[in-house]
Amino acid sequence: MDQLTQIIAFAGVGLYWLTLGVVATRIVIKRRSIGVSFSWLLIIYFLPFVGVFTYLLFGELHLGKTRSSRSKAMYKPYEEWFRSLYQHNAHKPDTQSLYAGPISNLCDSQLSIPSLTANELILKHTPEDILNSIINDINGAKTSIYLEFYIWHPGGLADEVANALILARHRGVEVKILLDAAGSRLFFKSKWPSLLQQTGINVVAALKVSPLRMFFRRMDLRLHRKIVIIDNAIGYTGSMNLVDPKHFKQSDDVGEWIDMMVRITGPVVPVISTVNSWDWEVETNERFLPDKPPMAESTDTSSLVQVIPSGPGMPEEVIHQVLLQSLYQARAKIVITTPYFVPSENLLDALVTASLRGVDVNIIIPRKNDSTMVKWASSTFFTDLLKAGVKIHQFNGGLLHTKSVLIDDEHCLIGTVNMDMRSLWLNFELTLAVDDVKFSSKLDNLQQSYIADSTQLSLEEWEKRPWYKRVIEQVFYLFSPLL
Repeated sequence: MDQLTQIIAFAGVGLYWLTLGVVATRIVIKRRSIGVSFSWLLIIYFLPFVGVFTYLLFGELHLGKTRSSRSKAMYKPYEEWFRSLYQHNAHKPDTQSLYAGPISNLCDSQLSIPSLTANELILKHTPEDILNSIINDINGAKTSIYLEFYIWHPGGLADEVANALILARHRGVEVKILLDAAGSRLFFKSKWPSLLQQTGINVVAALKVSPLRMFFRRMDLRLHRKIVIIDNAIGYTGSMNLVDPKHFKQSDDVGEWIDMMVRITGPVVPVISTVNSWDWEVETNERFLPDKPPMAESTDTSSLVQVIPSGPGMPEEVIHQVLLQSLYQARAKIVITTPYFVPSENLLDALVTASLRGVDVNIIIPRKNDSTMVKWASSTFFTDLLKAGVKIHQFNGGLLHTKSVLIDDEHCLIGTVNMDMRSLWLNFELTLAVDDVKFSSKLDNLQQSYIADSTQLSLEEWEKRPWYKRVIEQVFYLFSPLL
C-alpha cells in the first residue's frame, strides 16, 4: 500500500511538472512581448495550480471556434467592401498631412481601409449634449438605427434614448442594438430588453458570459466599441457608454464619469457602420453590409478621417502601432487623456524619448479610479515619466473617461481605446485618426479645461510617498502587462 501511495505521489508530481512545462513552453513559443511572457511565467510558477488554470482561461486570445471560423470566412467580403473605397472621390491621399500620411499607409497595409475626407465632425463633451443630440437624431431617423455599446445602464437620459428608439420603431425604422453581455448585464436584467423587443427592435447580447463557455472562449474578451449609426448618414463614436452619469456608479466614490463623443457626417459614416456590421455578423451570423457612401460634392475643406478598428479576427496590434507612430511623429507637443494608463514597454519608451528630445508631453488621468489594480499598476510608471520631464495631471472633477491623443495641436486620435494592454491587444475597439487643425483646436480646448481642473504631480512630491506604496507598486508592476 505504501509503495502504491509513493507511485501515485511520484506520478502526480511528474504530471504536475509536465503540465507546468507544457504551459511554459506554450507561453514562450507564442512570442509575445517579454513583459507579458514573464508575467505569465511568474503566475504559473508562483501560483502553480491557480496559475495554470488562469492561463487556460485568460492566457490566449480565444474568440471561440464558431466566431473564429465565421470571422475568417467574413474577412474577404469585408475587405473587398473597404478596398472599393480607394476609388471614392473622398479618398485623397495627396491632401494628407505629414502626420496622417504614415498612419494612412499603415492602415492601408494592415486593414485595407482608406482615409476619407469630406467629413464634418462635432465634438460633444457633456452628457446632456451627447445624449440629447443622439435622441434628436433618433427622432429624425427615416430608415435605420444601429447602436453598439459596451455598457448600457438604465436611468436618466439613457431611458429617454430607449423611449426614442421605441417611437422610431413605431414609425417603421429598423433598429438593431448590440451590447456587450458583461458590460450591460444590469440593462439585460432590467425591463428594457423585453420592452424594446416587443416593438420589433432586435437586441443582441454579445460575448455572453457562462461557466460552460470558459474553456472554449476567453471570458474577459469584451466588445468595447461605442457606435451609433443613423440612416447610414450620421454617426457617433467616442468614449461614452450609453449611460447618464448622474445615474451610473454613484457608489464608487470617484465622481461622475467625464466623457466625450464625436458626431460625424460624411463618407466615413458607412465605414464605421461596416465595423458595426462586422460585429453583428460575428455574433449573429447575419450580414447587412451598408450601402457605400455617395460621391462627395466637395472634398477640400472638411476633416480627413482614418477609421481604425481592432479586435479578434482583425490584424493584431494595429491601434498600438498607430499610437506609436503618432508619438514618434510629435515635434512639439503631446497631450493624452485616458482613464486607465498601463502602457506597453514600447509606449512608455516612446513617451519618455519624446520628452527627452524636447516634446512637451502631458498625460491627464483621473485622480480617483474605479479600478484599484489599474491605479496601482499605473503609478508604477510615474517615476520614469516624471524623471524624463513628462507632465502628469491628476484630474479632480470626476472619473475622466475620455480617450484622446493630440499631436502638435494638428492631428488627433479619438475613440474607445484606453492606454492599457486590454484595449490595445484584446478588446474590440475603434479609433479615429483625425487630420483637421480646426477640430484639433477644439480638442485642445477640451483637454486644457481638463488640465485646469487637475493637479500636476511633481517628482519631488512623488518621491516622498511611503515605502509600503513602493512595494505594492513593484508587485503590480510585474503583472502590469496583463492588466
